[in-house]
Amino acid sequence: MSKPIKALIQKELAGKVKGIDSLAVVEITGVDAIANNKLRSRLLKKNINLLVIKNSIARQAFKSVGLEKAAELLEGPCALAWGGDGVITVVRELLEIQKDVQNLKVKAAMLEGDLFKADRIQALSRYPTRQEAVAQLVSAIISPASSLVSCIIAPAGSVAALLKAVEEKKEKEAPAAAAPAPAAQAASVAPTA
Repeated sequence: MSKPIKALIQKELAGKVKGIDSLAVVEITGVDAIANNKLRSRLLKKNINLLVIKNSIARQAFKSVGLEKAAELLEGPCALAWGGDGVITVVRELLEIQKDVQNLKVKAAMLEGDLFKADRIQALSRYPTRQEAVAQLVSAIISPASSLVSCIIAPAGSVAALLKAVEEKKEKEAPAAAAPAPAAQAASVAPTA
């Protein structure tokens, strides 16, 4: 491959990975064409990119966009995977696909500058995604707040129930007290006539 062609490929790759801070490195050597097609279509449905690239070109592209740490992950035949909801989702999906595709290997990943080699990939897949972390945070905030609100509302509800009971009792007593008054008027009217 000539230098101008390598430079064009490097520039194209740099444009694709510019702005990302997380990616996974997989090996797809030995995956047959049918399995490869199924793999790529399954990843495409999750908006995950998969790109096979020569390591030397990838290293140069990574250096040009500030991903020097990711260059450390490139050993042997590699394909880059990124996108979706983040690298955790990518790794989870690849590990799930790996159960069906024998020659697929998730080799490494980078999450916001932290490198995860093959021995830590399973641990990375158990990390919460951004959405899961936000949900856990909201739950942690709402739980004590709801307890506080219930502590405030419970006594107020008891007081309201007592006031309502007193009001209902007075309403029952009021018609009984009002009933003798018309009889007294009738008695006072009768003797004068």
